[in-house]
Amino acid sequence: MSVTSLIEVKPNPNIPALAPGDTVKVSAKIVEGDRERTQLFQGVVIKVRRGGAGASFTVRRVAYGIGVERTFPLYSPLVEKVEVVRHGKVRRAKLYYLRGLSAKASRIKEKRAAREKK
Repeated sequence: MSVTSLIEVKPNPNIPALAPGDTVKVSAKIVEGDRERTQLFQGVVIKVRRGGAGASFTVRRVAYGIGVERTFPLYSPLVEKVEVVRHGKVRRAKLYYLRGLSAKASRIKEKRAAREKK
């Protein structure tokens, strides 16, 4: 018996289709004691893990010269919204090589929109 058959998972409607290389802004709810606030985290999606209730995506950013990675569950109600800032052009599924690069070397080219035929 699998876990997915026991748990009803509803997709979060505020999360669009994500792909590795995309630059995203993630608004997540943070609970501190009895207070609740929204925290923004902007960075590059380096990993998307599919597969039912355990699906998640990892976002990486560099803050004050230090690389910070944060993993968000796809089906969590604590993720308020995800906004795709730009679509990146990459040729692999997991972008772990970005961990070893710095500043200008870690930039990802933007996907160009398909041209319309006349």
